[in-house]
Amino acid sequence: MNNYKQDAVSLLKRLIATPSVSRSEDKAADIMEQAIADYGFVCQREGNNVWAMDPQYDEKRPILLLNAHIDTVKPVESWTRNPFEPTVEDGKLYGLGSNDCGGGLVSLLQAFRYLTSKKQSFNVIYLASAEEEVSGVNGIRRVLPLLPKIDVAIVGEPTGMQPAIAERGLMVLNVRAHGKAGHAARNEGVNAIYEAVDDLVWLRNYRFEKVSKFLGATQMNVTVINAGTQHNVIPDHCDMVVDIRTNEFYENEEVYRFICEHLKSEVKARSFHLHSSMIDPEHPLVKRCIEMGMQPFGSPTLSDQALMRFPSFKLGPGESLRSHSADEFIAMDEIEHAIETYIRLLDGHPIK
Repeated sequence: MNNYKQDAVSLLKRLIATPSVSRSEDKAADIMEQAIADYGFVCQREGNNVWAMDPQYDEKRPILLLNAHIDTVKPVESWTRNPFEPTVEDGKLYGLGSNDCGGGLVSLLQAFRYLTSKKQSFNVIYLASAEEEVSGVNGIRRVLPLLPKIDVAIVGEPTGMQPAIAERGLMVLNVRAHGKAGHAARNEGVNAIYEAVDDLVWLRNYRFEKVSKFLGATQMNVTVINAGTQHNVIPDHCDMVVDIRTNEFYENEEVYRFICEHLKSEVKARSFHLHSSMIDPEHPLVKRCIEMGMQPFGSPTLSDQALMRFPSFKLGPGESLRSHSADEFIAMDEIEHAIETYIRLLDGHPIK
């Protein structure tokens, strides 16, 4: 097991030293492609997404997908060290993407190596995907149609190695209230800001009825407002941005239609595809997590899990609070624990 940890840390250091901001992951994908090949697997690639199939693939067996992303956000200005220089201090590996989600990426690859070294009751596919941080069209959405039908997936986002069995969805709305321009001195026209007030009050006060045990209520927040050009002109439109985080009881399209029925402003959704998800708490893998002493929870943060229309949950080393922050790190022991946990969870056990 120690060799797996050493290989994982060595690979992660190479990835940290290779900038891989979303949509610019080609060099990191090269590294992953070579690492997978060096381990003796046939690597496939589509854009900057790379994956390997179980060498003992049997179409009669169910399929487990092990997935994590290779892209990172841009480093924030408050880093006190070089974000692209992997450094180890006090058992912690510092560097951009180490926690989100390099730790999960390299740990799942080692688990894939181990699981495919012996006969399992399921097939395993390992996928290192791109553009997760921007939910890009050339990320996992580009790959999933190329894969066999997946029965269940584990996503290696940082969860402290506790299973996030539910995840909030995301829908962003562009809302425009219309008015009519006029001279403010003569109180002419129709003030679009005032036209927007009733809609703002409704968005602030409405509460969706169905509340999730793991995710709580579906939430709406107006996060941006823009209106007017100068002090003496009545604004003819007021633009608002609404951030909506759905729970598993509501499809984004359903919420959109409901909001359109209740607002007098013009409403447009930027996209619908980032759905909330939840795996059945009675799923064999979730039940095994509980047997191993893990505690299922609901995650407020978005991941590629939103694009998976099959059962999935997040389980990975590191902590979500470290993600997208300065001086990001992953503890070496967290990587070792993750590899051991994945193997203990999956080796010799059914996945459905």
